[in-house]
Amino acid sequence: MFIETVGGRQRMNFSRLKEVLELPNLIEVQRNSYEWFLREGLREVFADVSPIQDFTGNLVLAFLDYSLGEHKYSVPECKERDVTYAAPLRVKVRLINKETGEVKEQEVFMGDFPLMTEKGTFIINGAERVIVSQLVRSPGVYFAEQLDQPSGKKLYTATIIPNRGAWLEFETDVNDHIFVRVDRTRKIPATILIKALGWGTNARVLDLFGENRHIQETLSRDNADSEEDALVEIYKRLRPGEPPTVESARALLESLFFDPKRYDLGHVGRYKIQKKLRHGILYRYRDEEGETEWDPHLNREVPKAREFIRELTPDDVVETVRYLLKLMEGQGQVDDIDHLGNRRLRSVGELLQNQFRIGLSRMERVVRERMTIQDVDVITPQVLINIRPVVAAVKEFFGSSQLSQFMDQTNPLAELTHKRRLSALGPGGLSRERAGFEVRDVHHSHYGRMCPIETPEGPNIGLIGSLSCYARINDFGFIETPYRKVDKDSRRVTEEIVYLTADEEEDKVIAQANIELDENGYFLERRVNARRGPDIIMIEPDKVDLVDVSPKQVFSVASALIPFLEHDDANRALMGANMQRQAVPLIRAEAPLVGTGVEGKAARDSGSVVLANRPGTVEKVSATEVVVRTEDGQTDAYRLLKFTRSNQGTCINQKPVVKKGQRLAKGDLIADGPST
Repeated sequence: MFIETVGGRQRMNFSRLKEVLELPNLIEVQRNSYEWFLREGLREVFADVSPIQDFTGNLVLAFLDYSLGEHKYSVPECKERDVTYAAPLRVKVRLINKETGEVKEQEVFMGDFPLMTEKGTFIINGAERVIVSQLVRSPGVYFAEQLDQPSGKKLYTATIIPNRGAWLEFETDVNDHIFVRVDRTRKIPATILIKALGWGTNARVLDLFGENRHIQETLSRDNADSEEDALVEIYKRLRPGEPPTVESARALLESLFFDPKRYDLGHVGRYKIQKKLRHGILYRYRDEEGETEWDPHLNREVPKAREFIRELTPDDVVETVRYLLKLMEGQGQVDDIDHLGNRRLRSVGELLQNQFRIGLSRMERVVRERMTIQDVDVITPQVLINIRPVVAAVKEFFGSSQLSQFMDQTNPLAELTHKRRLSALGPGGLSRERAGFEVRDVHHSHYGRMCPIETPEGPNIGLIGSLSCYARINDFGFIETPYRKVDKDSRRVTEEIVYLTADEEEDKVIAQANIELDENGYFLERRVNARRGPDIIMIEPDKVDLVDVSPKQVFSVASALIPFLEHDDANRALMGANMQRQAVPLIRAEAPLVGTGVEGKAARDSGSVVLANRPGTVEKVSATEVVVRTEDGQTDAYRLLKFTRSNQGTCINQKPVVKKGQRLAKGDLIADGPST
């Protein structure tokens, strides 16, 4: 037992395990994502639409740089005045007239952009709102199998899912033919598509795949003798009723899969395809625009996708068919679509980016029209740009999107949980009616990433979840969880922490956090409880790769607040985790006799308490304000909220917990909030 001080109050800690890793900032999901959007997300969208050319190619409009100005009102003022907490977005735009060589540059106002508050929320028309992260299927290539009922034969499918653009689906039948569907149309033999992509004859196709029985069977159904025939055949299926020509067919295929404006795998899709198919990584160097390089190394660690080609390549199609052939011969693995290695998070930054992209593409159409109508001599960027569609798209997202929600502010835990919520519903996600049992069920890959307990009862069960305590989101949107590394040579559990995604840990042997170790980190037991993929096993310590960092790693903050959780039935724990969020803050709050040690961290990160921004000395304390003299002689005044109404009509009241003359470090507690 040892005594620790939390916010000036002493608590006895009876925990048997020492804390290896501190809990991270519990709202970093929201904050990091929004910061990424301001830093990189906006720039990506402007780069995607820029440059805009008129139909003759004479006028070119390019977006150069952007900046966010100062917000007009502070957060409390926005709430009082019922306005949006936002800052003006200004974009530097260049217009070039190629005929005359004239260049005009202007800074254009692109509307007020909502800002995120320190607490990870947005103030929209005076109301505090939260953008919930969405759990969606990751773009990439997926292989599945099903049993054909009459024959008992395994049939395989492969689907290439982009971020935006047409789907490409391959399937096998009972007679070992391989078919392809382009964008959900009627199926055609897969060899027709391969011929259309440049391998024009039967001999070249056989050369590509070797004398494969399945390919020979498929060629017997394929009556295209050349690349041109194959292109025309595909055009007939995609555009029935239109006269087919080779040129229009080639242009159609080009625009469907190989035009970056129409088809985008995204960084994630390219990363997943390379990881699954492991063929040479295709990427473009930035300084030699348009040059394509092969990376021959089929390494496990796929480099960051920033330089990757984001559209499909003919090689991707060929490699997908190759993998399908391997599956038909009993090699390779099919994918589990409920595995968290195949599902990713779209957090606030990406959701906003998608919305902003929609607004900009609408604006692009308006700009093109105005370029043809306006007089070329007097035209300026300001005249061309109509910001209405952009402003409307952003406003619509914050005001009426399913993922933009009125913040649950009943108590600080409700607020914190709302910001850490994961939803499979929403635009581009699942719908309650169509979601089956498998999607809702607890999956072994949820361990340490998504809480198996906290989910609503009723129609949304399993579709709405909560992020686990230690989980974090990586650059690709996959959820990672931390583990302690085991040194294989010395067989010692080290203090080194590694964060792994669900598919990276699939083949690792991972021991639980409560295994017995001596003070140097050596195993004391002859066999330990561990897991490998979906299996729980008893294994010798020298075969263990990783160790959990904490027993509460599996659970969300709300579940981790339940004392003696391991003695509860899971259904009742679910109810308890949900009901804690409904507790009304008392006017005179009392500390609980028994806690779990997460309470202090939950209160601090929820944003309901007041923390010192800079170190200093308390100069004045009253019920409504605390003034701190900082080390460089300046004063920081902290205004406290007194008996204000929360979103749910509960009482928000902050009380100072410091005394005049008290020394404060950065992050020290100044005032308690509701329920703390």
